[in-house]
Amino acid sequence: LLVKNIFEIITEINRQGVTILLVEQNVYQSLRIAHRAYVLETGRVVLTGRGDELLNNDMVRKAFLGI
Repeated sequence: LLVKNIFEIITEINRQGVTILLVEQNVYQSLRIAHRAYVLETGRVVLTGRGDELLNNDMVRKAFLGI
């Protein structure tokens, strides 16, 4: 419930035109709302794209979503 509320607030702030830098371990929720996302591995960017693109990326799905 708390996570849902936090992501609703983040989404509303963004709708108001505020850019948000979100560092979050909840990959699924983060990518659902992200306009642009970066995947880091040992401190280096290994993948970048729109949130919906990364949500459907095989590497992301296997490594972070267990799919």
